[in-house]
Amino acid sequence: MNQQATIEQLQQLRLHGMAHSYAAILQLPLQQQPAAHEMLAQLAESEAQSRTQRRTQLYLSLSKLRYDAVLSEVHCSPERNFTRDQLATLADCSFMFNSRNILITGPTGCGKSFIACALGRHACTMGHKTIYLNMNRFTEKIASAKLDGTYLKLLNQLEKVSLIILDDFGLQPLDQQMKLALLQMLEDRYAKKPMIITSQLPVAKWHEYLGEPTLADAIMDRLTADAHRIELQGESLRKRKGLES
Repeated sequence: MNQQATIEQLQQLRLHGMAHSYAAILQLPLQQQPAAHEMLAQLAESEAQSRTQRRTQLYLSLSKLRYDAVLSEVHCSPERNFTRDQLATLADCSFMFNSRNILITGPTGCGKSFIACALGRHACTMGHKTIYLNMNRFTEKIASAKLDGTYLKLLNQLEKVSLIILDDFGLQPLDQQMKLALLQMLEDRYAKKPMIITSQLPVAKWHEYLGEPTLADAIMDRLTADAHRIELQGESLRKRKGLES
């Protein structure tokens, strides 16, 4: 049996994790190499881990997250009005399976986007396709899609994404076209797939921000129903870092 040929065949079949593991086993002394059934189990496990890692890297690349944030770096404290228990409740990704939106509000610089990106990164590692959009990017995408006739295609693409992060909600006025697009996106995802929304505006002021009562009612009903709410407090973390540096 030509062992190198076997490795090359595994690579041609795109079983890269299996090929790497098999090559490593061949480097072991003969008496330390696993028996046939143990080797097969080890090769299968290596391939599964390799595919998971490749999928995670692909999802992270496609997500365009604003920050390379991880949950272990999220600052939790009573002063911040965000505890470890609250973070743990979200870290199991049950909000994904329950399709519960997460609404994160607080003053500028308090870490809203960081928490959203940390949750988005964690979702990617758990096998959930994620996309990050700030409101400027969202409105640009909608306007461009309206102009070139790909609006329905864009909505269909967004509907398929497991988790959408919409950052800086409420920073700029929304025209009728954008409100209708937001409502359609929320309608497509309602009770199916969640969103994470960050805003400097308290949730209580979102209805006023949206303006038109009928549309505002419809959007708020879909956004806030059974949603997790995180209301951050305290001084800007950016200012704190500046003082500590």
